[in-house]
Amino acid sequence: MAEIVLDSVSKTYSGSERAVNDVTLTVGDGEFLVLVGPSGCGKSTLLRMIAGLEQVDGGRVLIGGRDMGPVPPQGRDVAMVFQNYALYPHMTVRENLGYGLKVARIPKPDARRRVEDVARMLGLEEFLERKPGALSGGQRQRTAMGRAIVREPQAFLMDEPLSNLDAKLRVGMRASLAQLHARLATTTVYVTHDQTEAMTLGQRVAVMRDGRLQQLDTPQALYRKPVNLFVAAFIGSPAMNLVEARLDDDAVEFGGFRLPLDREIRPTARRDGTVILGIRPEDLDTTDSTNGRPSIDVEVIVVEDLGADTHVIFAVDAPRFRAGAPGTAGETEYDQLLADARAHFTARISTQTHLHPGQRIRLDVDPTRFHFFDPQSGERITA
Repeated sequence: MAEIVLDSVSKTYSGSERAVNDVTLTVGDGEFLVLVGPSGCGKSTLLRMIAGLEQVDGGRVLIGGRDMGPVPPQGRDVAMVFQNYALYPHMTVRENLGYGLKVARIPKPDARRRVEDVARMLGLEEFLERKPGALSGGQRQRTAMGRAIVREPQAFLMDEPLSNLDAKLRVGMRASLAQLHARLATTTVYVTHDQTEAMTLGQRVAVMRDGRLQQLDTPQALYRKPVNLFVAAFIGSPAMNLVEARLDDDAVEFGGFRLPLDREIRPTARRDGTVILGIRPEDLDTTDSTNGRPSIDVEVIVVEDLGADTHVIFAVDAPRFRAGAPGTAGETEYDQLLADARAHFTARISTQTHLHPGQRIRLDVDPTRFHFFDPQSGERITA
């Protein structure tokens, strides 16, 4: 095991913008850290620089306190798990698991023991004599992970290893990965564009955009206190509702609504009082007249009954907020699909509430859970 340090690391491909731009972060010894972000944000490039598969243009990569600049990939004592498994099709599972040990000239009895131990750990014992073509997707992925584990490296580097699996199998594999890390406690850097994987697997999560590190924190801290609009919109499903609003004395106004704010949660706004207001879908719920919270009266556009809960989509009489590419910061999938110039909000409510499109409902809001952002910089602003 080893600590991994990225010290002002950058990477530029010829004739293009920087794929990775001055990233500094530390992965603690034995930590499971997830790099998450949309396609093209630089997360896989960063992982490949740790592995030595990409040259670093600026900054340093240190593993176990040693500068990896002059060290080739095979000398870094890290093991990668790829999206496409990268198994040798002509070899059995046993041979695939043991190939790295053979190259490293590990004594045969020791290599055999390690292969069998890992096969037992991953439930691959009955498949040891099969070739990859005779395995399911999940079995191939477990073989790929086993090939990394059997080497007993200082660190695991995983590049979207579950993206080729179906939804149900991904859930099971996430649980297996979490159990494996709890057992092995090996330093792990895991790349994904799936925020559910990031939030469920990562002890800490690094959110990236356009080659830059946006925020590095625990999953709950990212969710509760996003540092900017991008993180606010990217983390959370359904995404945070965002709209331009105005602060007026002890209230916030948006889309024809005026909601009171306590003095201790009223943020400092620009001179004209404008802010970007963020409200999580779960902080909007069908009204309960006994709780004393303010409420808004809206018309239901779409009802999505998901079994465990219900998502209600409604329009707000305010312009759509756009702070980036669709689906990344501000604009939702509903904004793109619905023929309406207004902003669309989502409320996550109980399945006990039976609703239909066109129905008017009253939703509770909790101002203590509001998020406020500067409309120019996109940075979080607080009281």
